[in-house]
Amino acid sequence: MADTGLQTEFTFTLPKGYVDSEGNVHKEGRMRLATAADEIQPLNDPRVQENSSYLTIVLLSRVVTELGSLTEVSPEVIESLFVTDLAHLQAMYERVNNGGTDFVDVMDGPAGTEGTGGGLDGPVSPTEEGEAMDVPAETSEQGPGGESGNSSET
Repeated sequence: MADTGLQTEFTFTLPKGYVDSEGNVHKEGRMRLATAADEIQPLNDPRVQENSSYLTIVLLSRVVTELGSLTEVSPEVIESLFVTDLAHLQAMYERVNNGGTDFVDVMDGPAGTEGTGGGLDGPVSPTEEGEAMDVPAETSEQGPGGESGNSSET
């Protein structure tokens, strides 16, 4: 089978980092593209059924495959992140999963004219192995579970 060039994992660097029980800070990690099951199966989790906001926690724990030297990224790890780091991961999730492709370039002008390509605060492009993806936390207007925030866009 031919290589399609589809990138399914992306590296990231958390702004603050997860601090484990021994005081170690874990900032570097990897996130994979979400599958349909990643978005559907957490809906059966009793924590999500009790509090829909918990969907973000469960979903991110499924798609964050590495975080520093941790052997597992559990919901408990995600819920222990600083708010800045959680927002960073939510924004990254939205950009890599809802952009629809490995590279997002939105035309800003009328159809048929050249835009600036600044959609979603700039293009999302595949990262090189070991290179952090620059995803500002402010880019997400909607969390991984579909929760809406205040949006100034129409």
